Amino acid sequence: MSSTATRAVETLLAAFGPQRWWPAETPFEVCVGAILTQNTAWTNVEKAVANLKKAGMGDGRRETGEAQFVAGLGVERLEELIRPAGTFRVKAKRLMRFCRWLIEEHGGSLDGLFGRSAESVREALLEVPGIGPETADAIALYAGGKETFVADAYTHRILARHGWLDWESGYDEVRGWWMDGLEKDAALYNEAHALLVKAGKEFCKAKAACDACPLKPMLPEGGPRERERW
Repeated sequence: MSSTATRAVETLLAAFGPQRWWPAETPFEVCVGAILTQNTAWTNVEKAVANLKKAGMGDGRRETGEAQFVAGLGVERLEELIRPAGTFRVKAKRLMRFCRWLIEEHGGSLDGLFGRSAESVREALLEVPGIGPETADAIALYAGGKETFVADAYTHRILARHGWLDWESGYDEVRGWWMDGLEKDAALYNEAHALLVKAGKEFCKAKAACDACPLKPMLPEGGPRERERW
């Protein structure tokens, strides 16, 4: 018998089709996007990444050169380029720290980092100031192809509204629920997360739009479980 998680993902795949996410030309670009997308819309990240690419990121600098290029920009220039992503001063520091860490620990190459196990990659990334669990999982999964799940707000909200987990559940609980319920496969985790984000953006918003959602048949009796208001 398939798990609830598997049935949910299969339902979304049938409704939406493959998402082919994360859009980027290099693994390093995925890392940059994962850091910049914190607390902002992806459209803003795209503008910031486009600015970096116009400035020369990825222009013949694949692998080791990309981190060195960004680190060489300096904080002020980096702030200017990533301004569209919002909170650009904070994000410039985080991105700079990541690049310098990658250069110091791995010679600027992601190959050394991603040669480890999924959990080892995740643990290493979490040691970098400014990189939390969600960003670490996004880098490990989408840039490194590692078997880990990105438990963002969309994946949590879908679980809570369906009564599969509580609203009060923490990041690790949400991540574990999906990883336990799905076959251990990076490509599957990739597709599942992308599908859940699409469902979250289109239907499972702050104000639920369940009637047209493909996951409506899986809601509990009485409808979606909403967070209690005190």
